[in-house]
Amino acid sequence: MPQFTTRDITIAYDIAGQGPPVLLLHGFPQTRAMWHAIAPKLAQDFTVVTADLRGYGDSTKPATMQDMSFRPMAEDQVALMAHLGFETFHLIGHDRGARTAHRLTLDHPDRVLSLSLLDIVPTHLLLSDLTQDVARAYYHWFFLAQTSPFPETLIGHDPDAYFEGCLAGWGGGMDGFDADAITAYRAAWRNPDCIRSMCNDYRAAIDVDFALDAADLKRRIDTPTLVAYGADGIMGRAYDVPATWQDRLSNMRSTALPGGHFFPDTHPIETEKALRDFLKGVA
Repeated sequence: MPQFTTRDITIAYDIAGQGPPVLLLHGFPQTRAMWHAIAPKLAQDFTVVTADLRGYGDSTKPATMQDMSFRPMAEDQVALMAHLGFETFHLIGHDRGARTAHRLTLDHPDRVLSLSLLDIVPTHLLLSDLTQDVARAYYHWFFLAQTSPFPETLIGHDPDAYFEGCLAGWGGGMDGFDADAITAYRAAWRNPDCIRSMCNDYRAAIDVDFALDAADLKRRIDTPTLVAYGADGIMGRAYDVPATWQDRLSNMRSTALPGGHFFPDTHPIETEKALRDFLKGVA
C-alpha cells in the first residue's frame, strides 16, 4: 500500500493507469475502496489516484477537531499530488470528499483542471437553510457533532450496525454494495480512532468550515465543474441540486444518476460513464 507523509499526516493511496491525472476522493463512512469499480475503468485513459482522506481508512487519524476540517484535508491532497509529480489535476469527490474538493478548488484554483462534485449541496447552504425534512434525513450531521465522547461511545457499541444503517438508509438498501468494499469499510470504521475522526469531521464542519465558507460566499469557481446527484437520493428529492450551485460555479454542467446517495457504489457503470464523458469533454 503506497503512503505519503506530509506535516505528520500519512495519506494512504493507490495509483494506476497513464494519461492526465485524476484524483478521486471518497466520502463518509467509506474509504478509497469505494472507487473499486470506477478507478480501473478510468485508468484506461487517465492516471488515477484514489486516496483515503485524513481520519479515514488507512490514513492518519488526527487527535483534534480542527485538524479534521476540509482545509487541512484539502492541503493533504494537494501535497500528495505534487509529490506524485502532478501540479495540476482533475478532481472528483463524493460526499465528504466532494466538500474537500470544493474547498481545495477555492483555496488552490490554479491546481484543478476540472471539478466533479457528487451528491452534495454547498455546506453553508445546508447548514444555514436547514429544512425539517433534511434535518431528519441527515440527522447524523448533528449527532456526530455532539460533544465527545457521546457519539463515539454509542457508535462504538456496534459500529457495523450504525454505519451500515447509514449506507442502507441513504443508499436505498445494501443490495448494490460490493462485498469486498463493505469488508474494507468495516475494517476502517471498527477502529475507535476512525470513529473519533469521523465525528470530528462533522464537528469541524459546523465549528470551522461554516465560517470559512461564509467568508467565500461571494466567490465563484471558474473551473469546469460537473454536479452529479442521485435521482432517488435525499439531496435530489430535497433540493434542485444544480440550482444550489448556480451562484458558486460559473462553468457548470449537471446530471442526475440512478440510485440514492451512494450511486458510485451501487451504480458504478453509469457513474463512470458520466465522469468519463465530462473529463473527455473538458480535455
